[in-house]
Amino acid sequence: MKKSVFKEGRKYTFKDYFEMPNPSEEIINELGCSYSSGVLELPRSENCVIGSVSILKDSYYKVLPKINLDSEAAKREFLIAPILFEVAKCTGSGISVEYLTEIDDRLGGYLDCLIRSKQHLVLKND
Repeated sequence: MKKSVFKEGRKYTFKDYFEMPNPSEEIINELGCSYSSGVLELPRSENCVIGSVSILKDSYYKVLPKINLDSEAAKREFLIAPILFEVAKCTGSGISVEYLTEIDDRLGGYLDCLIRSKQHLVLKND
C-alpha cells in the first residue's frame, strides 16, 4: 500500500501545500481530484469600461516602478487592490478578504480573496 502524503491527525492549510515536497499531481490524486493545464477562459462582463482598464494599466506602468514591493502588504495594497476594485466595479461581484474556510483536516485556512459571483473565483497570493 502506498504511503499517504498526509500525516495522520495533522491539519493542513493552503500554505502547507506549497511547502510539501511531493509533486502537485500526487497530492491532487490523493485528494481524489485531477487537473489539467490549459488556457483559462474567464467570463467577460459587458459592464466593464475599457477606458478604466487602460487608466489602471497606465497608472501601473508610471507608479509601480517607484514603489518597493518587497512585503506582502505592499503587493496586496498596490498591486492587487486596484485590480479587485475594477473587478468589483465591472462585474458587480462581492469580494471577501482574508476569508476563513475549513473544508476538512486536509484543507483549511485563510483565502486572500474570494470573489463572489455566479462562479466563485479564489485568489491565493503565496
